[in-house]
Amino acid sequence: MLLSKAWKLYEADKRLLGYSPHTLNAYKLQANLLIRHIGDIEIENVTHLALKEYLIKQEHLKPASIAHRIKFIRSLFRHLHEEGFIDRNVAAKLREPKQGKRIPKFLNDEEIELLRDSCDSLLEKSLTEFFFSTGCRIGEVYGLNRRDINWDARSASVIGKGDKQREVYFTIKCKIWLDKYLKSRTDDHEALFVTVRNPIRRMSIARIREVVKAIAQHSEVTTNVYPHRWRHSMATTMLNNGAPMEVIMSNLGHARVSTTMIYASLSGERRRQEYNKYFR
Repeated sequence: MLLSKAWKLYEADKRLLGYSPHTLNAYKLQANLLIRHIGDIEIENVTHLALKEYLIKQEHLKPASIAHRIKFIRSLFRHLHEEGFIDRNVAAKLREPKQGKRIPKFLNDEEIELLRDSCDSLLEKSLTEFFFSTGCRIGEVYGLNRRDINWDARSASVIGKGDKQREVYFTIKCKIWLDKYLKSRTDDHEALFVTVRNPIRRMSIARIREVVKAIAQHSEVTTNVYPHRWRHSMATTMLNNGAPMEVIMSNLGHARVSTTMIYASLSGERRRQEYNKYFR
């Protein structure tokens, strides 16, 4: 069986398991990179050494990126071994590089207000407030429809990683701008956020990033602003305001508390408050 055929079988299996299109597209990119390097050869001819040589040539990448490639390769060959397509899993002993503890980058209060002030359209205002108050991932915002909004509860039903559904909440300020934005639209498209130009389409992930970047460029904020930074900012704000870790975890849709705990290490203001509270 050729490696390209093996990838197609792996992809079909993950699709049946409910993996998101975003995840499958990322896997497809990894598969294409691997095949481009070692060739579309018979899977029985793939060796541990060939895989290591491929990974060694990726040393220019960050450890996290290399780790993603190793995880994919291990998963692919584990699947092929478990399904009986190969007698030996040549990727079983591949190890991920050590990674330093990454501290999420967030926006401080002044930067948040400067970004809010630089929004000059209802779309920009509603998108900014929605990102900040919900802490949603960009893919979750992309997939939202009008019917997913519960105006009375000020909440939205989003589909997160692993196709898991959860309810997120937004502020009164967000509700006001979102309501104004939707009322200003003359289309009947189901998407919550759509393109400005005709024909009206659901706003793509790439376009959402562009809007966020444009808002930052019009402001006095000099740090790099991107959608996921709003997510970090929401979590940090909740922590600084005394929210329990499990509440933040639930709002962000984290599967493991260890993922959420990283925010506890970056909030110097919260640490100061807790110190003064318990040590006088």
